[in-house]
Amino acid sequence: MRRIRYKVAASLDGFIARPNGEVDWIITDPEIDFGTIFAQFDTLLIGRRTFEMMARAGRASTPGMKTYVFSRSLQATDYPQVTIVAENLNDVVASIKAEPGKDIWVFGGGDLFRSLLNAGLVDTVEIAVIPVLIGEGIPLVPVPSEDAKLKLIGHQVFSKTGIVWLEYAITSPT
Repeated sequence: MRRIRYKVAASLDGFIARPNGEVDWIITDPEIDFGTIFAQFDTLLIGRRTFEMMARAGRASTPGMKTYVFSRSLQATDYPQVTIVAENLNDVVASIKAEPGKDIWVFGGGDLFRSLLNAGLVDTVEIAVIPVLIGEGIPLVPVPSEDAKLKLIGHQVFSKTGIVWLEYAITSPT
């Protein structure tokens, strides 16, 4: 079965974006092969706010990826290149997960991650910890959230930039 992976960059103080969604503090490392990372996935799960920022930047779709946007306010007719999901989030995601294919990326969207985590649908949490403190913003896991036990299954330190990559399997979502 496919895995659902929350793969995200976070500041050292636990934020995935500034209060208005800006990610100008995220640095890249020349050792990180984004082509290899993207090749592991064929499906993106995106929350409305993240998707709206992507759409404003002209990136409403990602070539080679089936994109599901979770929103009660967006209209499917306005975004024919993606699938808008307004209801039955857990059932839709469980169905997607059961289909054959590559892994599924929860792309941005702390609220979406929290909902899927609380429903027991996320398999891994993979965080690129960026060596910066931004003080405030959108948290990695918005409150309220249930406890989840994690097991470290991978890590890497990128010495040029100080980015630390952590990969955890979710061992129990309660």
